[in-house]
Amino acid sequence: MRMQDLIEKKKNGFFHTKEELKFIIDGAVSGSIPDYQLSAWLMAVCFRGMSDGELAHVTELMARSGDTVDLSSLGDRTVDKHSTGGVGDKTTLIIAPLVASLGGIVAKMSGRGLGFTGGTIDKLESIPNFRTELSDAAFLRILSEHGVCIAGQSGNLTPADKKLYALRDVTATVDSIPLIASSVMSKKLATGAKSIVLDVKTGNGAFMKDVESASLLAQKMIAAGRAHGRNVRAVLTNMNIPLGNAVGNALEVKEAVEVLRGGGPRDLREICLVLATHMLALSVGGDEAALRRLCESALRDGTALRKLADMVRAQGGDVSCISNPESLPTAGTVYEIRSKKNGFIASMDCAVIGKTATLLGAGRETKGDHIDMSAGIVLTKKTGDFVRRGETLAYLHTNRAERLGEAELTYLSALAFSDTPVEREPLVYKIIV
Repeated sequence: MRMQDLIEKKKNGFFHTKEELKFIIDGAVSGSIPDYQLSAWLMAVCFRGMSDGELAHVTELMARSGDTVDLSSLGDRTVDKHSTGGVGDKTTLIIAPLVASLGGIVAKMSGRGLGFTGGTIDKLESIPNFRTELSDAAFLRILSEHGVCIAGQSGNLTPADKKLYALRDVTATVDSIPLIASSVMSKKLATGAKSIVLDVKTGNGAFMKDVESASLLAQKMIAAGRAHGRNVRAVLTNMNIPLGNAVGNALEVKEAVEVLRGGGPRDLREICLVLATHMLALSVGGDEAALRRLCESALRDGTALRKLADMVRAQGGDVSCISNPESLPTAGTVYEIRSKKNGFIASMDCAVIGKTATLLGAGRETKGDHIDMSAGIVLTKKTGDFVRRGETLAYLHTNRAERLGEAELTYLSALAFSDTPVEREPLVYKIIV
């Protein structure tokens, strides 16, 4: 078998066999296929796509290219959630303990962030002493005892995906739907949960800019998961507006605790209730309306918050940060951005707001960058809100006072104003089951 023949085959629009895909994936991991040939094949896939059969095969091969997690000892109530990413997305910190408090077993392996803000692991590491590097035995023990564990990904989890993603990043093939779907679902298969809920973001702060492309991506990921016996459904959510008010690691942990105390921003709370309801429907079963009421009750009476405290304690973290989130890292400077005009906020560019947070120290521009856990933004006005001149738009939290001028200008450039009221967009566009 020769790689150039397989590149030619895909370039001409033909389908690969499983054996041919195995040759490609094995060659990517071993290094026997050079980067320039893998890059050519990725571009051919970008233009020609993949059949559902090809997608199912390549997803399985990538999942099995490295370590896998066996959760079979925990039964069929294991469930995971994947978000395609967004600004202010701290939903895992809320729905993982919420679902676990109601009988689901939430086995979550997360990565670190690149760009915008930190990933879920970075956010949790703003809690002093919280351990994200766990052995398989410790991961399973915590799941068995508490029903929830959020850990960092194994260094050898889906090495084929790591190799191909690095090439996609430098060959302008990141936005290929079959390549995104296989990347996401290979990691979900490798981490072992029986059920998976996909939070597929769409809008200016997401990979998928419109509902149509987000729907297609969701359908491809669902098909790849179901081909391997997983229960999968997708929720398409709005990323034209930051989720919640906090953007930045410790700030987002504080906001997550607010929601788990029964408060917090309405949009964040609503998205979490929707996602948690569907996670429970797949893992535990039952009427969705009744499950939603149970979720609301668990937030209201503190059941979910206590489960978060259990997880933090089990993973070595300072649990006092949950009862007193003000003890989390705080920035040396808090700067107020005031509006220079009257009007309604017509739109917000989430990507630019994410860039602002990175300027303040909350995100990484390269993988080796250090994150300032205290840095970030707290929004006080969002799309659809009326603002008077001199009113506060947001607070910038940073230890980089020299970047405040640039950060303020960047943030203001993300906002568009209107003299007339603006129709508010839906938080959830559709649910694909």
